[in-house]
Amino acid sequence: MNSPDNRITHREMVAEKRRVALTSVVAAVFLTGMKLFVGIWTGSLGILSEALHSGLDLMAATITFFAIRVADRPPDEDHQFGHGKVENLSALFETFLLFITCIWILYEAWERLTGEAVHIEVNFWAFAVIIVSIIIDFSRSRALMRIARKYDSQALEADALHFSTDIYSSLVVLVGLISVMTGFPEADAIAAAIVALIVIGVSIRLGRRTIDGLLDRVPPGIQQSVEHIVGEINGVESIRKLRIRPSGGTVFINLVIGIQRTTFFDRAHGIVDDVEDAVRTVHPRADLIVHAEPVIGVREKLADKIEWLVRQSGLTSHNVTILWVNDRYHIEFDIEYPQGTTFVEAHEIASHVENRIMAELPNVADVRIHLEADSTIVLPARDVTTREADLVRRCSEFITDHGRRITVQTVSIYEEEAGLKVSCTIGLPSELRLQEMHAIVDQIEHVIKGSDPRITDVFIHAEPAG
Repeated sequence: MNSPDNRITHREMVAEKRRVALTSVVAAVFLTGMKLFVGIWTGSLGILSEALHSGLDLMAATITFFAIRVADRPPDEDHQFGHGKVENLSALFETFLLFITCIWILYEAWERLTGEAVHIEVNFWAFAVIIVSIIIDFSRSRALMRIARKYDSQALEADALHFSTDIYSSLVVLVGLISVMTGFPEADAIAAAIVALIVIGVSIRLGRRTIDGLLDRVPPGIQQSVEHIVGEINGVESIRKLRIRPSGGTVFINLVIGIQRTTFFDRAHGIVDDVEDAVRTVHPRADLIVHAEPVIGVREKLADKIEWLVRQSGLTSHNVTILWVNDRYHIEFDIEYPQGTTFVEAHEIASHVENRIMAELPNVADVRIHLEADSTIVLPARDVTTREADLVRRCSEFITDHGRRITVQTVSIYEEEAGLKVSCTIGLPSELRLQEMHAIVDQIEHVIKGSDPRITDVFIHAEPAG
């Protein structure tokens, strides 16, 4: 689907569509009047058929002008998907008019070919009106098709097809007039019949497209395009359902995607946003609804499965340890419970989680859960770093004595009800592995905590220091 520039506002789009439609009405009025006058004057059925064809274009252009005025209205309570189907209805009516006109032209051509000869006066004006018509039709068809493709307007596209068929039919009439001048008067009626057949062919094609639009047939290529775009988004495991409904220049897309079930809510929401942004980059006028469902991801590990099963109880796990003993898994992890949870309540929840893990995961021999109370609370404290300058100096020495490449960045001392809390920021070599860093921090915390009986807690934050 060809899409408009994202910078074009709805008001600018409507103004541009109405302007090109109104210009087409003016052009159709001029061509119809000119062909009708010259056709009656010369008696040429070919030119008269062209006059009727242009008259049909006039009616179609007028219908298109009013149709796009309605179709571009925003959705309301009674038309929650907008008014885009008005364009399809106008195109269907134009198709009906085309068929009626073609039947009349074929009938008149048959009467002239089988009845008495009709005198046709071929003069300068007969050729002039056809040549002028070709020039105007070419200009209008290009302008209409450009805007139709820019905004996916079926009504404007139908109007463009009307003007483009005028070009070919005018060329046929021009050949017929030349044949009359060379002594073959029947060529005019034959030219008119050829015009009618051309218009019938266009009518069938337009009618099929119109009916497809009314029946919500998916435009060619758009489903494959959306599937490809969504499939490239990181975090999308699968496309579970995709429904597309075109209406005028808007395409309504309902999309259900699968996201790995262990994904946290904010990350899942971010994936949905990425999908919406990617689809609208290619289809800016799409009205898109994306729904995410949890699925088992192809990259889901055993620890992810455990985490997801724990989360079903509204809790989170940490310190997960998985042992592989005698071809069976032995699983241990901690769960923190909200403040106020009783021991019996916590044990019942843990038993439920254990049973779920045993039932859902194969080769699990044992599941053990360590029960903890949520320690995330606010404690009253005072900053006594200045008063405890000697303790700050000793803590700094403990840190630097542990290794030459360890640096002290900050040491703060806080006084709590239970005792003193030491909070440090240190620099460690950047080439250390995470396990090595953690071991060093644990050792320093242990040394500092044992250096003064007043210290009840030590917290060390490590940063890479070159």
